Amino acid sequence: MRTIVAGALALALLGVASAAAARSGEEVYGTTCAACHATGVAGAPRYGNKADWAARVKLGKDALRASAIKGKGAMPPRGGNDKLSESEVRNAVDHMLKAVR
Repeated sequence: MRTIVAGALALALLGVASAAAARSGEEVYGTTCAACHATGVAGAPRYGNKADWAARVKLGKDALRASAIKGKGAMPPRGGNDKLSESEVRNAVDHMLKAVR
């Protein structure tokens, strides 16, 4: 009985750990950010377009991350997906920045 309880507890803890793990920037971009950043909806800088991102890159990664978390202009906080953690939003910003460096 002790072994069964220990095994169930271990599986439960694994489930909590994986649920808490932040999704990759690529995944968050694909499921949330691409809705606007793939085509430039409402002036969003297009993914991979260096000209669109040039002025924003000069602001620095921390400022861009803060804007993505809090929202700015037409972009709502967390890209409109309030289920995203701050870590996931940071991952998405980093993913988009890598595409223009």
